[in-house]
Amino acid sequence: MSRLHGTKDFWIGALRAEGPAFAAAAAEAPPETPVLSCPGWTVADLTLHLTSIYRWVHSFAGSGATSPSPGRSTPIEPEPGVAPLQLWQQAYDQLMTLFDALDPEAPAWNWAPQPKKAGFWPRRMAHETAVHRWDAQLAIAAGEPVEAKLAADGVGEVLDTWLPAGRRRTAGQWHGVVQLSAVDAAQQWFLRLRGEGVALLDTATIFDHDDHRARVQVSGTASDLLLALWGRVSFDTLDVAGDRALLEGLRVG
Repeated sequence: MSRLHGTKDFWIGALRAEGPAFAAAAAEAPPETPVLSCPGWTVADLTLHLTSIYRWVHSFAGSGATSPSPGRSTPIEPEPGVAPLQLWQQAYDQLMTLFDALDPEAPAWNWAPQPKKAGFWPRRMAHETAVHRWDAQLAIAAGEPVEAKLAADGVGEVLDTWLPAGRRRTAGQWHGVVQLSAVDAAQQWFLRLRGEGVALLDTATIFDHDDHRARVQVSGTASDLLLALWGRVSFDTLDVAGDRALLEGLRVG
């Protein structure tokens, strides 16, 4: 199996596309417009949420420190006389300036069981922005798919970062093998769900002696796979064969 190996330039390029697309959607919708994919949120809430994340990452990603970052408050409070989108634009511009100068190999804290390097954060912010861009566009009935290569890397991030960090949407115990196939990106992933844990079966490492045959197989576009993992669309929008109950153990967010 081949895997995408993103680079700083790839993720910053994605941010340069997804950021303005988010802003355009948020500008088109009245601030009180409901965000259907984030129940209880308005477009203003979504904009302030993304603003707070950008500010939080900007506060430590370039510091060279690997100690845990202070927690962030979400969402931030709106500022009188300042539109949420103005605050977002300021935070986005500051983050992009930081990322442009950032050495991806420099030390930087992250919350995942991965090396504590700054390159984690352009990737994380590219996918955070892409999914929330989709949310904002959905609010104006104009949701466009996430670009296939970026979406495939986003699927990889769920499997190599979110699930190993224990960040499932729902706590539970799942046991079995899942095969995911992104038909438009020539990518597939095999992973074993092991109770609360997960193991990617895409290296030469032998994780155990169990049968590795897939017990549920899911195929579709990379964007639909990513959005299903993030709970934005149902797995019913994809081609599924096997034990569908395992899929709930893949959702994150």
